Amino acid sequence: MTNDFSRGKVWQNIICQALPLILAQLVQLLYNVVDRVYIGHLSGSDTLALTGIGLVFPLTTLVAAFTNLFGTGGTPLFSIARGAEQKERAERILGNTFVLLLGTSLVMFLLCYAFRRPVLYLFGASDASYGYADDYLRIYLFGTSFSMLSTGLNGFINAQGFPRIGMLTTLIGAVLNLILDPIFIFGLHMGVGGAALATVLSQMVSCLWVLRFLTGKKAVLTLKRENMRVEWKLAREITSLGLSGFIMQGTNCLVQVVCNATLKIFGGDLYVGVMTVVNSVREILSLPVSGLTSGAQPVLGYNYGARQYDRVKQGIRFTAVIGILYTMLAWLAVLCLPHVLLSVFVDDAAMMEAGERALHLYFFGFFFMAFQFTGQSSFTALGYSKQAIFFSLFRKAVIVTPLTLLLPRLGLGVDGVFLAEPISNAIGGLACFVTMYFVLYRKLDKKCSGGKTDGEARS
Repeated sequence: MTNDFSRGKVWQNIICQALPLILAQLVQLLYNVVDRVYIGHLSGSDTLALTGIGLVFPLTTLVAAFTNLFGTGGTPLFSIARGAEQKERAERILGNTFVLLLGTSLVMFLLCYAFRRPVLYLFGASDASYGYADDYLRIYLFGTSFSMLSTGLNGFINAQGFPRIGMLTTLIGAVLNLILDPIFIFGLHMGVGGAALATVLSQMVSCLWVLRFLTGKKAVLTLKRENMRVEWKLAREITSLGLSGFIMQGTNCLVQVVCNATLKIFGGDLYVGVMTVVNSVREILSLPVSGLTSGAQPVLGYNYGARQYDRVKQGIRFTAVIGILYTMLAWLAVLCLPHVLLSVFVDDAAMMEAGERALHLYFFGFFFMAFQFTGQSSFTALGYSKQAIFFSLFRKAVIVTPLTLLLPRLGLGVDGVFLAEPISNAIGGLACFVTMYFVLYRKLDKKCSGGKTDGEARS
């Protein structure tokens, strides 16, 4: 593995980055998915425990939103600076990102812990499900700093050409979580609280791993004490570029709140639990295309900084084609194997029946997601922050949220909630991709004549 992304075939560089990322993200899912698997089969809860976990989703998504604000904002700037051989600037970006992540995580912990009761009821909790949600959240929040630092800084390991080290960040934590979950949940009879405690301890270990690497001798560029201070001009650059990732997760939080509240009205606690399962399946099935586009970002950013514009175009084409092919296969899997996917999380007959229909509606035309991922990651990787921000906001806030509120009230009931997603994928995904093609991709042709060509690339 070379740390110079302007060498070798572009698709090979992307795959070398993406495969460990996909595995790392898959392992990252184990933090929450394993919790849901165990809790979904917890005896005596009548699926209310799983519903309670679903009510916590918006807050955990909000934590991810602020992680993206600084993590996905700093990483592409770091890659561009590294490609332009601006070592000092790259290390300052890393130091600023660390401080922003740590400071924000402490504020979020205090606010979320203090106001968790009214927030959970706002998110759709009932008197029956609140106890399960609170048991999980009040412990889970203690891992906020660990979660934000390990996830937000891990991208800087991958951006230096060490995706295997980045993969181990989540692998170590997830394996520990996998071991601790049954011990705490069943062995020590801690139930939902045990799942949260296992997650916090696992996140702490992952965080220590990331910090050890970034301050050690193996890193190309390191986290230094003199750079651990906020430079407001640089912070604005980081947050400006990371705003698209923040809005994407922030609007996810908004959609989850609206979905849970609407489902509580039209379907009750059962359908809030169904949405928890559907979201879990979506996270798993969207992971490969998400990992692919995330793996492409440092490669695209590096080559853009090095003025290798032909290679940037090759990378965009590759991620688009592979992403579309994969999401079509994933849609086929949902159509053919809904019971298999659902049985991983629940064995309740009522939830299985409701869940099968919900999956078919929610994943209709799933391949449109590939257009959104490709367009969004291309904008972010090359520093087109305004476009990245707009399309993050457009799909979720402008399309999904209003449809989630409107369709059930037009006579579709709970089906309307699940139909809002595929409609937004088609409209938002195509709009994002077409705009990327005309605003970004076609302009690279003109830049190719003024920059280096593939033939001038270092070999």
